[in-house]
Amino acid sequence: MENKEYVAPWEQAFNRILTPIEEFIHRQTTSGILLMVCAVIALFIANSHWAEAYHHILKTPLSIGLGDWVLSMTVHHWINDGLMALFFFVVGLELKRELLVGELSNLKAAMLPIIAAMGGMILPALIYIGFNPAGHTFDGWGVPMATDIAFALGVLALLGNRVPSALLGFLVALAIVDDLGAVLVIAIFYTDQLNMMALIGVAALFLLLVSLNLGGIRKPLPYVLLGVLLWLALLKSGVHATLAGILLAFIIPIRPKYNPERFLNRAGQLLEEIRKNYRAEPNIIKNYTMRAKVRALETGIHRVQAPAQVLEHHMHIPTAYLIIPIFSLANAGVPIEWGELGETIFHPVSIGVIAGLVAGKFLGISGFVWLALKAGIGTLPPSLTMKHIVGASLLGGIGFTMSIFIAELGFANNPEDLVMAKTGILIASLLAGVTGYIWLYVNSVISKRAMQKV
Repeated sequence: MENKEYVAPWEQAFNRILTPIEEFIHRQTTSGILLMVCAVIALFIANSHWAEAYHHILKTPLSIGLGDWVLSMTVHHWINDGLMALFFFVVGLELKRELLVGELSNLKAAMLPIIAAMGGMILPALIYIGFNPAGHTFDGWGVPMATDIAFALGVLALLGNRVPSALLGFLVALAIVDDLGAVLVIAIFYTDQLNMMALIGVAALFLLLVSLNLGGIRKPLPYVLLGVLLWLALLKSGVHATLAGILLAFIIPIRPKYNPERFLNRAGQLLEEIRKNYRAEPNIIKNYTMRAKVRALETGIHRVQAPAQVLEHHMHIPTAYLIIPIFSLANAGVPIEWGELGETIFHPVSIGVIAGLVAGKFLGISGFVWLALKAGIGTLPPSLTMKHIVGASLLGGIGFTMSIFIAELGFANNPEDLVMAKTGILIASLLAGVTGYIWLYVNSVISKRAMQKV
């Protein structure tokens, strides 16, 4: 009987190599599917006999303090102002990587997704303003500007190999530029009355973080501690506290302690020494010298990786599988009055959001790409056609996470308008996801049949 060596799943994972973009897409795709499930659960709870308990939990105050200093916020605010700061931290790390070494690092190659993202932000905002030109409902103009990358990639995952991989890259680049636009909109337009003393504290902490970076500090702990203080200062400043995540991400060092050449030379020496020690004593528990060499190799492995790269890798799992689902559960619970659904849908806020996300994203993304190609600005990858771009522009109408977040800011003092905005976001995201999926699926079937005939 042949003996087969058992290979544990974690041992298989040792041999699995994912590039940063593959790792990003994999986790965002899983997060998108989880996001859909949590949104459905939140909607069910908000329209069941548990609705009162659901809202009571969200309004429950939670306090942390030390001596006379106490910070108290509701559960809902802790999620939206606290946990979402971690989400924005990951978004910032993604932005930084894409701008320096990713899809957006080559301006010529990035021009098309940048132009597409601009169209996908400008047109939805203008369409919303067309329905809400004045008054307090005008404050929601930023809601339809955002694309939910996790949700959109989740839909693409359902299509599998029916869509070219280049479409994933295009959509990721577009959504990241979109995220940058949303961050700027939040920072500039959705702020409360400014507290100048707190802003001075923000500036001082930011300069201290910069000095750590320039001073060659690569350990994450000092950045994390100062990042918490930065979040507290922004919380008091009037600028939304979640932007602390973006600021911190852009300061985290992108250069490693060791350069690859130094690491390779040192790793080669250590491996040779480990082999010699292993021959003398194969039991690592008894072989103290070999264990010391292994630890030295481990230190080198950590130091040859950029701190930003390591943090992005480690933060993706809690963000994708915990923070975003919790945000969805806390914010997607919209009460639906079926008898008044028609009136709700055609409310200026709801219809503005729906038209902005569905029609605005479709016309803005595909229209701007078509104009750019006609003008000779940028080129599509060989595997992509305008039909694929149309599908991506439809999926761009899935606003969800960032749209709900902006709605919470824009309509903080108008709960009725907030319900209308969230209703519009949910309807638009459903329409955009379904139409985008159908369009890409049908076109893949048509293309496959055409190739079979040839």
